[in-house]
Amino acid sequence: MAALAAAAVDPKQVVSSDKGGQPSPAPADRTPAMIYRERAAATAIVSAPEGAVTAENRIAAEIALRFTHDLRRLKEIRSIDRKIEAKREMLPDYAAWIEGLLAADAGAGNGTVAEVLPTCMVWFIDIGEFDQALDLVPFIFRHNVAMPARYQRDAATIVVEEIAEAALKQQNAGKAFPLDVLTRTGELTDDLDIHDEVRAKLLKAIGIEQLRVCEGMVAEDSAEGLAATIATFREAQRLHDRIGVKDRVKRAEKLLAAVTAAAPPADTGGIPAA
Repeated sequence: MAALAAAAVDPKQVVSSDKGGQPSPAPADRTPAMIYRERAAATAIVSAPEGAVTAENRIAAEIALRFTHDLRRLKEIRSIDRKIEAKREMLPDYAAWIEGLLAADAGAGNGTVAEVLPTCMVWFIDIGEFDQALDLVPFIFRHNVAMPARYQRDAATIVVEEIAEAALKQQNAGKAFPLDVLTRTGELTDDLDIHDEVRAKLLKAIGIEQLRVCEGMVAEDSAEGLAATIATFREAQRLHDRIGVKDRVKRAEKLLAAVTAAAPPADTGGIPAA
């Protein structure tokens, strides 16, 4: 990748096509052969000898050019909805490159192309494709892939906070959020050092979905889940006292008390209690 500069156009000199610059290749222009070459290039380039100038370098330069163009295009879009739609359109252009990086399992490269994979992870979150974002997280953690400076946070914080906030936004609108996405996010980041307030957001979102599940269960089967829900909410409150779960704790405790009171007495086999 050190030779990329020799093969690449300087991204700083790239301007958007509507200003006379060189446009990024449109999705319709990419043939199956081009996709294959991108995948192969990404697989090879991260382990290429230092200083090598190869066809893979030229493909990486094309990826860098497309990526720089797409970032400039997004910057020119004001509407959040339109940004999301643009990201949805852009992401397939990087699928082959990312697939090659994952296959090589040797890192994300250097320079501009090193930003492609972590940026796509964030874009997947932005468009609501949470599982696809989480599929990239182990690779990013394993290879200590740095987030682009524009995000101003490390990968673990971004993953937890962005998914938690997406969940809380949906929950505040009265809609369910996939519990498996939230629990997977927690499992991937449990042993990592992030701010307590960020972790508390994720736990709150998990607790809300746990409570939703319990409320949909047959009462006598919900005791264990309610106890787990209360523990989740209490841990969120311990980490951030103003996270806003106190009313939900009270509700879960009230439900658990009712379920416990309604439960039949334990069968002691006819032996009277001492």
